[in-house]
Amino acid sequence: KMAGVDTAAFDKTGTLTYGRLEVSDVISIDENISENMLVALTASGESRSEHPLGKAITLYAQKNDISLYEISDFSMKTGKGISATLDGRTLLCGNEKYMLENGIELSGKLKEKLELLRSEGKASVITALDGKAAGIIALSDVLREDAAQITDRLSAAGITPVLLTGDNRRTAEYFASESGITEIRAELLPEDKVASIRTLQEAGKSVCMTGDGVNDAPALKIADVGIAMGDMGSDITVDAADIVLMNDDICNIPYIRRLAAATVNTIRLSISLSLGINFLAIILSVLELLTPTTGALVHNAGSVLVVLIAALLYERKFR
Repeated sequence: KMAGVDTAAFDKTGTLTYGRLEVSDVISIDENISENMLVALTASGESRSEHPLGKAITLYAQKNDISLYEISDFSMKTGKGISATLDGRTLLCGNEKYMLENGIELSGKLKEKLELLRSEGKASVITALDGKAAGIIALSDVLREDAAQITDRLSAAGITPVLLTGDNRRTAEYFASESGITEIRAELLPEDKVASIRTLQEAGKSVCMTGDGVNDAPALKIADVGIAMGDMGSDITVDAADIVLMNDDICNIPYIRRLAAATVNTIRLSISLSLGINFLAIILSVLELLTPTTGALVHNAGSVLVVLIAALLYERKFR
């Protein structure tokens, strides 16, 4: 299947980027809430979340010795945000869409800040308390140094790279431009990633999907070939994948594609060669030029030849 892949879909966080998210900006828009209090509120809500953004914010609070609040009634909306109760007050943390769905009004100043952060390729978590936006915590990630080189290699091999991410379109466009990807599908929930892959498959594409998070597992399962990041990837993601990159190095992907194509070509060559040798041996036997003994030797010689041809795959270079 890998030999026939013509479209390579990538998740962003932890795949095209290193996934080492760090808090870069803490912006309070409520004069009654300090920056430290904003971090405490957001980290308290995200402390039970498994999302990389939530984990990064919680870690930031721990490193800066910011005490967290006790929360209850925690719930998470996949791909959107979380809600919790804090001392009888309603706490929401998530993206812009999640805020609007819950009736949170976003001021022009807040929207301007969001647009600026997105243009810088940063992910943002909006925090709201009792129905009012309190501020934004922005996180930055680092694009893998060889991301652009990898997409160039894939394009040179006739494979179209595609970015599938749950991030905002502006953020997705920033990372896509840096990595040389032109086809972008942003603001996707897990089911949207599955739908995107199915759309590509219905268009006659053979899709390889690479991801690391729990949210990527359904997409990995539905793709023609699923590749998981072994070190950073969750157990669910690894189980759903066909191939696991144990060193989390996506520069393996062009190599895997070349090795798969070489393997298929080797199989075809070996089968053709074996059939040719056997067909020739049958003719020579009919003509009484081959005895049972020499026939057995020819048969074994053919088998050895096939094994030697297959062994040439070991010489395939990584780069």
